[in-house]
This record gives sequence, C-alpha cells and structure tokens, in this order.
Amino acid sequence: MAILDWISERSGPTLQSEGVVMRPPRPADYGAWAALRAASQAYLAPFEPAWPEDDLTRPAFRRRLALYGREMDLGTAWPFFVFEASTGQLAGAVTLSHIRRGVSEAGTLGYWIGQPYAGKGYCTAAVRGMVAFAFDTLKLHRVEAACVPWNVASRRVLEKAGFESEGMARAYLKINGEWADHLLFGRVTDRHEGGAEMAPGEDRSGG
Repeated sequence: MAILDWISERSGPTLQSEGVVMRPPRPADYGAWAALRAASQAYLAPFEPAWPEDDLTRPAFRRRLALYGREMDLGTAWPFFVFEASTGQLAGAVTLSHIRRGVSEAGTLGYWIGQPYAGKGYCTAAVRGMVAFAFDTLKLHRVEAACVPWNVASRRVLEKAGFESEGMARAYLKINGEWADHLLFGRVTDRHEGGAEMAPGEDRSGG
C-alpha cells in the first residue's frame, strides 16, 4: 500500500538547503513535533488557523500523516519537516500544497518555524529549498504564498526568497478564529536561480 510505504522510516526525498535538512514527516517525529508546537503555541497562534483541541495528540498526528500520505500519492502536496543540519533538531515545517497541473502548473507554499529557531534564517532556507524542489524536481511553473499583513517576519522570508508582492486578498483565510486579509506573493520559474541540493543517495524524481 502506497501510504504505508510512504510512512516507513526510509522513504521520501530529503533536501538540503543553507543549514537545514528537509524530509517528509515520519511517525517517530511525533514527540519532537508535539513538544515544539506546544512550546511555540503562543508565538504561532496569531498567524495560524485555530488549533483543534486534540491537535497535539498522537492520534491526531497519525491522522495528519495519513492525510499527507494521500496527498503525496496523488501529487497534490509535499509536506516537509525542517531540521537543523548541525544538530538534527526539528525546527519547523514547510509544505507545498494545492498543486495544480495542466494550464496552471502551480502550487501554494505554507510554512512555520518554532519560536526557539525564529530569526536564525532557517525559515528562509527552507522556503528557498522548497521553491527549488518545486521548480527543479516537480517542474512547476509558479509558486504562490500568502501572509497576514502584520506578520512582518513572514513577509521578509518571502521577499528574501525571491517572491514578489501581488496585492491583497480580502478575508482570504480564517486565522486564529477570524477571517483575515492576506498579502499575496508569487514566484515563477523565469525568476528562479540555483536549486536545493539533494542529500547523498537521493534522486530528483519527486517520488
């Protein structure tokens, strides 16, 4: 079964980018993920959808992995956890979702960084690595992203990763329980330079 193959400890692409290592989540990541999210909840809550009451439980994490597996099997999303390259500690996550083929060849970028790792350049490195993966491996034409206007750090990450401002969408997503306007950003392949380095032994097939 493809989903079971995916959640095994050895499957999935691994990317390296500017001091971080990125790979799909695994069942064994639960403890580090739950601890980092719990420690960062107050920091992240103003910028994320409201968390379900059971969000940090192991069953909820299993459901998350199952959803990720289905999306990856269908080619509609690629979720990666982000680790410090020097220590192997979980620092955050970056996801390319809502992948559309055909006349669009586009995807939507989302990301978060744990509070202990904020301001160290890891989020920018992860975004750059995911953009390279989107263009070089998945062969997408366009990557889109959005952030609330008051999230200055997120806006700087996108700008440093080569995204261009494309305007504002009213009441774009429900954030922390309230509909919020979002700044829209985009990047296309003709502005892409370089690429994320694949870890030794990994291929660039995207599978």
